[in-house]
Amino acid sequence: MEIGIDSFAATIPNPATGHTVPAADRMETLLAEVETADRVGLDVFGVGEHHRKEFLDAAPAIILAAAAARTKRIRLTSAVTVLSAADPVRVFQDFATIDLISKGRTEIVVGRGSFGEAYPLYGFAMNDYDALFVEKLDLLLKLREETNVTWRGRFRPALTGQGVYPRPRQARMPIWLGVGGTPQSFARAGTLGLPLMVAIIGGSFDRFRPLVDLYREAGQRAGHAPETLKVGIHAMGFVGDTDEAAADAFFPGWAYMATEIGRERGWSKATRAQFNAMRGPQGAFLIGNPQTVRDKILAANEALGGISRLTFQMSSAMLETEAMQRSIELLGTEVAPAVKAALSKELRHG
Repeated sequence: MEIGIDSFAATIPNPATGHTVPAADRMETLLAEVETADRVGLDVFGVGEHHRKEFLDAAPAIILAAAAARTKRIRLTSAVTVLSAADPVRVFQDFATIDLISKGRTEIVVGRGSFGEAYPLYGFAMNDYDALFVEKLDLLLKLREETNVTWRGRFRPALTGQGVYPRPRQARMPIWLGVGGTPQSFARAGTLGLPLMVAIIGGSFDRFRPLVDLYREAGQRAGHAPETLKVGIHAMGFVGDTDEAAADAFFPGWAYMATEIGRERGWSKATRAQFNAMRGPQGAFLIGNPQTVRDKILAANEALGGISRLTFQMSSAMLETEAMQRSIELLGTEVAPAVKAALSKELRHG
């Protein structure tokens, strides 16, 4: 199992003081987080894409390019690229360029986005939400396979054999499909044989098992080998020296985000009781000391029939810079090795 971090470059006011960290300072701490993740041996670091005041990740490719120049081994990915509102040609060129800077460490996770701001911003209609994604994914996959592409669709001008450059260093740059809870999205990823990245930001891991099974069944029906049908999980997570230290560092930012976004969606105010339930044994938050987090990761792996990648969404703790750095260190030096050792032991005795 690969273990890493996803960031949305969150920048939110401190609930106690009302002070918001200047955007340039927040960006510098984000790049320091990527450097730490690289140093402690984590496998992957992802940067999301949002077009909201709470986040600085509107141009994730630029952040990832900066991270590529400051790291040596960690894989770098989007988390996710809102492909429906983007030009697939530009997306491919951006990430191919990052792949050259990083010497072959780049991946793309594409999705439709859990927020809708990108669509009107770039002149697309929400009524075309699914059709946009299907068409643009088709083009992106074609661009990965061919330098000179002939293609026609509804939402952008046709390609008539133009060369698309640069080409990435990797012969076949990985493209994952990011999904929420829509069965059609799981089936689509399986049919295409693409690795799956599932955002599980609430509830429990086991309730996603039928959808993950649907993905695997669709992939096998389409003729894809089971070992190629990778399942990744994006989950809320944070590691501290104690369970309470981890919870106390993560809760204020999470509560602010959950309340602000929830207000837009008609939800009630986020509470500490809700938070504690989600970090409990049945909840999907991976928050606690290294042993607690290790055990919950292994339980999630079992519940979902095997996970290839797990990425922690840690942005909500951006107010606690030292705790964030400590969390990354603990994740890389204690949690990840312990999880991999346990899975290796299971494999040897399985």
